[in-house]
Amino acid sequence: MGRKRILALTLSSPGNADGHPGVARGGGLFGAGWFPLQGSLSVLKMVGLGGEEPPCGLKARATRGGCQLNFSDFELDPAILKAVEKAGFDLPTSVQAETIPVLLKGRDLIGQARTGSGKTAAFGLPMLERVKSGGKSVRGLVLAPTRELALQVAKALGGFAKTLPVRVVAVYGGAPYPPQLKALRNGATIVVGTPGRVIDHLERGTLDLSHVEFMVLDEADEMLRMGFLEAVEQLLGALPKQRQIALFSATMPAPIQQVSKQFLNDPVTVQVEAGPLSVEHIEQYWIRVHQRQKLDCLVRILKGSPEGATLVFARTRVGCAELAEGLREFGVAADAIHGDLNQSARERVLNRLRSKQLNVLVATDVAARGLDVSHLTRVINCDFPDGAESYVHRIGRTARGGAEGVAITLVTPSQQGRLRLLKKNIRYDIQEMQPPTREEIASLQRGDLWKEIAREAEAEGSELTKLLEWLYESGLESGMEPQTIAAAAVRLLARQRGTELFPPREEAPKLGRDPKRGAPNKPADRGRVNEVEIFIGMGSHAGLRPGDIVGALANEVGISSTDIGRISLFDRKALVGLPRSVAEFVLAEFPELVLRGQPVRLKLSRNPPSHDSAGSSRPPKRGRPTAPRGRGPSKGPGGKRGRGAWKGGGKGRK
Repeated sequence: MGRKRILALTLSSPGNADGHPGVARGGGLFGAGWFPLQGSLSVLKMVGLGGEEPPCGLKARATRGGCQLNFSDFELDPAILKAVEKAGFDLPTSVQAETIPVLLKGRDLIGQARTGSGKTAAFGLPMLERVKSGGKSVRGLVLAPTRELALQVAKALGGFAKTLPVRVVAVYGGAPYPPQLKALRNGATIVVGTPGRVIDHLERGTLDLSHVEFMVLDEADEMLRMGFLEAVEQLLGALPKQRQIALFSATMPAPIQQVSKQFLNDPVTVQVEAGPLSVEHIEQYWIRVHQRQKLDCLVRILKGSPEGATLVFARTRVGCAELAEGLREFGVAADAIHGDLNQSARERVLNRLRSKQLNVLVATDVAARGLDVSHLTRVINCDFPDGAESYVHRIGRTARGGAEGVAITLVTPSQQGRLRLLKKNIRYDIQEMQPPTREEIASLQRGDLWKEIAREAEAEGSELTKLLEWLYESGLESGMEPQTIAAAAVRLLARQRGTELFPPREEAPKLGRDPKRGAPNKPADRGRVNEVEIFIGMGSHAGLRPGDIVGALANEVGISSTDIGRISLFDRKALVGLPRSVAEFVLAEFPELVLRGQPVRLKLSRNPPSHDSAGSSRPPKRGRPTAPRGRGPSKGPGGKRGRGAWKGGGKGRK
């Protein structure tokens, strides 16, 4: 049986011993805390219960000092309540308890709650209550940022409306028009869709919004980030004057606040979580790693703790596909979803994940929106998120419905400043940890293999008896000891599984190389820093500065500042002088470098290095280091072990 979702609301009168006048206390699934009058107590008043007596006189069950709210306490149709019970919902989550009574009273609402807190039922049940009589006109509209989320919401609403004369239709991009057109012609009571496709149907005349009574904007901040603000405003403007609007958003950036002021009528604001960037319910760690070591680090994380399903975030579509392919080459069952996949291919991948045939999914930010997988226990940010809001949306894919979850972010040396800013913005001290070593992984895999062998040996059966007889006879004929035969069989099994049972010791840094860096560091190279030049296809026109180049070469590649020579910066290109051996290493190991947030291809300049300073960012002094003041070489990944143990030793400090 799944985990029950529980919220307890305890009323506090003006003069009680707790000293919290005019508030309601919430506890249970999301911890205990005091909610302001605008939240819990006003909800109880709207239900018609008033603020003087607790709602235990209804069907709620008594608890110490108060009561628990049931779905049956809400003014919902019996058919809807039966569907809720059949879906496995027992008690409402905090966002549902706060939101449903407000929406049932017909009020506009702004809801701030994290992903996975039960928002779909929070707005879906009141919407169904309002349109439960059905009809062929579109009476309800839900906008979602991605097709995955649109499909998820449509499926949930369709489940709640099974016994009602209500038809729910999903319209989204990346799918053929004919099935959607047919569904709309047959009559849709509720339309769930992405802004772009809804606009298309509106302009084609295949969708009429003149009878919409209830509209929901789900994950409004994500729609803003994806560039849908203008489309959202157009759709809001197409609604009739008499309508109800609910806006849900994890964060409230200024443009979303402006939309609410323009289109919502005296909305009630419900903020269930402690803050708009609340992530305390997820264990969070970060790992220091160079760019070139990310795949190896990722493999170690996944093999060191293979339980549950993992979602890995990559920045680009190409990076997403390459990462999934790289993981498969290392024996990790992984697949990818991104914008280049058509809808049927995406559904096949997601179905494999939901059915637990796939344990690792690599995705871009956009493709992962709307993912709702109950056994997703871990999120790994292989590429650093763009900001705090992106980080919250990413890690919110795990720890859904009260389950436990872990988030791990891979951080390069040059991203330490961004990590500090992220910690400050989310008010959470993300703890550093180290990935498991190859020996730790091998020890874990040896233990798992031995358990399998022991279970098989303990199982009785004629086949096992025949195998023992065959091995005994074969051993006598060949002259091999039983232990030797068993060891060979285990080794064959390990090879087939791609398991390294006894890995060699990790190699110590080779002579002639900086132990903390990967680039050659021979004294002879330092006298020839401008021996060759690397061509960079980005210049000052894109905001590139010499410090950006130095930082990337020093922190990402691991080149000493004494090996970086003259930097010539032009409008659309840049040239950097390096010793030949260093340049060969850079081009072989780092054909692409991230500068100003964009991947840029590197190549050897065809022209010999010029000693003319025209166009250079500084006078061409041979051998002069270009590192910015106060910026020294960063510590390599082999530094001191962090405070967080590999298996996770609890949450970070707020």
